[in-house]
Amino acid sequence: MKRRHFIKRSAAIGAGAMALSSFPYHLYARDKALHPYDRVKLGNTGIEMSRMAMGTGSSGWRGSSNQTRKLGIRGLADLLRAAYDEGINFWDSADQYGTHPHLKEAQKKIKRENVVILTKSNSITAKGMEKDLDRFRKEIGTDYLDIVLLHAVTNGNWQQDLRGAMEVLSQAKEDGIIRAHGISCHSLEALEAAAEEPWVDVDLARFNPAGVRMDSDVETVKNVLQRMKDNGKGIIGMKVYGAGKLLNNKDECLQFHTGHDFIDSFTLGLESAEELNDVLKRLPEATVRA
Repeated sequence: MKRRHFIKRSAAIGAGAMALSSFPYHLYARDKALHPYDRVKLGNTGIEMSRMAMGTGSSGWRGSSNQTRKLGIRGLADLLRAAYDEGINFWDSADQYGTHPHLKEAQKKIKRENVVILTKSNSITAKGMEKDLDRFRKEIGTDYLDIVLLHAVTNGNWQQDLRGAMEVLSQAKEDGIIRAHGISCHSLEALEAAAEEPWVDVDLARFNPAGVRMDSDVETVKNVLQRMKDNGKGIIGMKVYGAGKLLNNKDECLQFHTGHDFIDSFTLGLESAEELNDVLKRLPEATVRA
């Protein structure tokens, strides 16, 4: 990206204050179109995957999600394979979504080493995390997991409270059971702690131009994420469409999200082939819109 464009974007007014109806496309426009299937590197993890992840947890809780409820195991597996055929090889799962068996089904026609699998655990103890890692691998049908995150953390002192689970993940990384570990933040306090915590390889962060379902206002979150990136961490964006509240502003959300260099990749919870085809066409057009 040209340096002058980066400077222009950095000097832009806080996006949370602007009306999406007057979105300043020229401030976030890329010189070259970006695609969901572009290969990107995730921070300093050494992991390379598609720019977009196939999210499987829309309204996900208590072991189910929109994807599991609407599509079932075969339907979601087919959607993941359809995305893979388009070059999207990054799958975003979680124990809370109940989608591990769906990933296992999708792998029946895809080599394990050709996809990057992220999952999340709500365990807060060493023992719980050990059990989760064993169970997750069995449920997904794999010997290793690419990325495992502490899920939906809100406590600003999570490093102390979750030390046991963190140590298990650190050992699992040394043993080759996982490739990277990190956190999914759901509060500003947790996000700020993650930005400075050396243990964090990867952060899953809420980010969109309207500040919907985010940890704070857009400008505050942007500053924390930039600091996090400067500290060498990989950043995956979520809530790109504001948990469905910004579906009438998809172009603006996609351009805003990809217009910030501290975001390595992003996840979208697609629920149909039509939605997949939409983002395949929409993203490259939106990223260069001026």
